[in-house]
Amino acid sequence: LYGIDPHLPTLELALSQHIVDYADSDPARLLPEADLVILSAPVPAILTLLEKLPSFTPNPCIVMDLGSTKRLVVEAMTKLPKRFDPIGGHPICGKEKLSLANAERTLYYAAPFLLTPLERTSSRALSAANQIIEALGAKGKTLDAVEHDRILASTSHLPFLISSALARTTPEEVAPFVGPGFKSTSRLAGTSSSMMLGVLQSNRENVLNALHGMQAELAQIEAALSAGDFEKLESLLNEAQSKYQTFT
Repeated sequence: LYGIDPHLPTLELALSQHIVDYADSDPARLLPEADLVILSAPVPAILTLLEKLPSFTPNPCIVMDLGSTKRLVVEAMTKLPKRFDPIGGHPICGKEKLSLANAERTLYYAAPFLLTPLERTSSRALSAANQIIEALGAKGKTLDAVEHDRILASTSHLPFLISSALARTTPEEVAPFVGPGFKSTSRLAGTSSSMMLGVLQSNRENVLNALHGMQAELAQIEAALSAGDFEKLESLLNEAQSKYQTFT
């Protein structure tokens, strides 16, 4: 098992914890021997790696990514030479804290793991991906890359923006008084902004649609509260509470 990362401390930690057998910062030294390549990086970096992959990997191999958006990644995968057997992947189990130092052994357990096969994806590549998912204890599901991005705009990218807006609009002087509700609601604001910027850039239209829907919902709440229409407000809140039960 090979590990490649540009940061030396990450490589040293991976080796010391026996997470990988060999580690290097230079893909050219390890990728020529690979028969399965997993790209785990921010979406813009994955797109760059897919462009460079043919120069590093001369032999046939399966290529899988773990990026947060899929349409652009899958489009880039279609341009790979025929010796590559690509499949898109996205485990739905991230944390706001990045780096190997914050890894959790059970992070993937029972988490949805979405696969977005290409037309050219072989049964061998799909089987390999599902074997990885099973070994992690995750739950695999296959869907179209375009549908993936539409769904994740609402379930992941919009929540990040809402969390960020909450953190930005809350005065710093109230910090001693925040409780678990505020902390859980604002948690995603602690996510790497550079990583999320790549996500938002690669899924811009879907995120805008999700934002428009949220703005319309907030407008309803504001209108009811402004008019003193607490019957309407209660109806909106009860509907939200009922819908929440379907997500838990």
